[in-house]
Amino acid sequence: MRTLHTPHQVLATVFGYAEFRHNQEEIITHLLSGKDAVVLMPTGGGKSLCYQVPALCLPGVTIVVSPLIALMKDQVDALVLSGVRAAFLNSTQSGSEQSFIMQQLRRNELKLLYVAPERLVGEDMQFLRFLQEIPVSLFAIDEAHCISQWGHDFRPEYRVLSQLKEVFPAIPLIALTATADSLTKNDIIQQLHLAQYRVFENSFNRPNIYYYVKPKRNYYNALAEYLEEHKDDSGIIYCLSRAATEKLAEDLRADGFEAAAYHAGLDKAVRDERQDKFLKDDIRIMVATIAFGMGINKSNVRFVVHADLPKNIEGYYQETGRAGRDGLHSEAVLFFGAGDVMKLKGFAQVENNPEQTKILLRKLDQMVQFCETKNCRRKYLLNYFGEDSPDYCGSCDTCLNKPELQDSTIIAQKILSAVYRLKQGFGMRYVVDILKGSNSEKIRENHKLLSVYGIGKDKPKEEWLHYAKELVQYGYLKLSATEYPVLQLTEKSDAVLFKEEKVYLTAPIQVSIAKEPVIYQELSYEKELFEELKKLRNRVAHEENVPAYLIFSDSTLLDLATYLPLSQDDLSGISGFGAFKIEKYGRQFLELVQDYCGEHALGSKIGLQQPKKIRRAGPPRERATDTKRQSYDMYRSGKTIYEIATERQLSSATIETHLSYFVSTGELDINGIVPANKQELIQQAVTRYGRLSIKLLKDNLPEEISYGDIKMTIAYLAINML
Repeated sequence: MRTLHTPHQVLATVFGYAEFRHNQEEIITHLLSGKDAVVLMPTGGGKSLCYQVPALCLPGVTIVVSPLIALMKDQVDALVLSGVRAAFLNSTQSGSEQSFIMQQLRRNELKLLYVAPERLVGEDMQFLRFLQEIPVSLFAIDEAHCISQWGHDFRPEYRVLSQLKEVFPAIPLIALTATADSLTKNDIIQQLHLAQYRVFENSFNRPNIYYYVKPKRNYYNALAEYLEEHKDDSGIIYCLSRAATEKLAEDLRADGFEAAAYHAGLDKAVRDERQDKFLKDDIRIMVATIAFGMGINKSNVRFVVHADLPKNIEGYYQETGRAGRDGLHSEAVLFFGAGDVMKLKGFAQVENNPEQTKILLRKLDQMVQFCETKNCRRKYLLNYFGEDSPDYCGSCDTCLNKPELQDSTIIAQKILSAVYRLKQGFGMRYVVDILKGSNSEKIRENHKLLSVYGIGKDKPKEEWLHYAKELVQYGYLKLSATEYPVLQLTEKSDAVLFKEEKVYLTAPIQVSIAKEPVIYQELSYEKELFEELKKLRNRVAHEENVPAYLIFSDSTLLDLATYLPLSQDDLSGISGFGAFKIEKYGRQFLELVQDYCGEHALGSKIGLQQPKKIRRAGPPRERATDTKRQSYDMYRSGKTIYEIATERQLSSATIETHLSYFVSTGELDINGIVPANKQELIQQAVTRYGRLSIKLLKDNLPEEISYGDIKMTIAYLAINML
């Protein structure tokens, strides 16, 4: 199929990511070849990019079928904030709003349109007939498990989608779900009448989520204690009944927690208001039934608690998957009691349908087995979805609570020697950094000469920290009672260091799950700056009336606070900063980082960050280096663009790119380069067509407007439309 852009160009310039994850690239290439795909990918694994990227590569519109209005709005808001022309059609819109969207479709002005299944195929297929008249490039069926009666969230309205392939046999279709066993997967394929298709299955593992099951009896105190430890975090607490959500939210508010209830029995206006406040971090804790969740793409949910037992593994997995979508450490806590089992068995009875009842009871039994297992919970989850997994994960309660003593004498001697050589004056992490031979700027030069420097390179940092904590627990080390505790030796230390006494410690669990890496910061970050960046993000979000995580995720802010970019070009190395977001938000976030670094005398660490790359046929794009400054200086001296290009043996287009950079920084006045009437025409075109394709703008502007005029004006808009 003919494409407008390459997938890597779209990924970097629109979404701000350096590389595809998992098998996203393979899926996208398959779709661009005109074939169908069924994608099983965990929540937070990047399903949306599998159809959003090809949508921006292909010339027509992509139609996305989505089950919930909240899900549509969330996705469209995120796309618009990245400079993508996207919209949705649903019952919340007025007739004039819907008419305007239909006109945009006729003029091929939209790249993605989100619709409900009944809108797509209902009303005597009137909308499908309309779609036959316009260029449709791709169909995407989100939450595809809803089409299957064997799935945990069957929706009869999804069955009408079986007609899509009859009407559009030649247009590729992608069906996506985060939760489907083999029975459901095969039913999706059959119901959608897919013929030339491939199934892409990703690991269901979410390595950044830690799983815990706790006893239900008198659980409230344990819950309140847990929430107190996570008071600054966002989280969801799921309850089985509407009454339970109201009661628990009321109790939590009485104890000083920012909590609100959410269930289908509330007025729609109340539900919408509470959801909006939660998405904008104005409410930290949402106590909800399962009516809340599908379509909640809030990336900074740090915990999901189940106060009651979920009905099945699929639902539990999907609900816990709403935590940690940004890849940072998150937790799933389930309070389990036998009373819930009896209650749910009653709910599983489907009148006059013994086969469906049998399926529901079997799924409930598998949920109970998950709670009662003494083996690794992560392994149980992954095995349920047909995926192999090691016996230990090191990040669930059953693994973490399995001590296994082993002879750790040499390990203990290395740690104790490091504490001794450092004269008992440093904290645990510094000691471990010495053992690892860290090159961090925090390591003193004289300490790099110590005999213990680098003797622990054979083990990961987390393993050394584990053993150091063990030595404290067993009395071989102690922490000083000061504001910043340092490690100190004890009498037991002497016996190990000088009398060859053996030490037996609990072996750390080797985290060797799934092939995808845990996302974490290897370098230290500026916590104060991170908090200030979150405040700025919230202010911007409130001004634009969108959830904060749609502006930037926590992981993007963490990168800013870690790598400390000091120029606009540095921002292109930060994950999540696509071209549009650099233009729109770059200056204010950059200024905050610059001010912080100036106040604290810090330099940038951007050189330690792997730069983002856009794969392209030609040479890589120039950064803001001396070559741009040279063109700028020559222009300021009175030379024309043509004269500069001739003298420097570069193309005029290259010189225009150099100068547009200085327009974007405010150092060069655009009015001396592009006449006001041309600027106005270009700005109108940008409003209509977006900024993704300069060629698209050029094709829709008068011939006398050059590519250079367009570049300069876009650069000018970048600093004047914030």
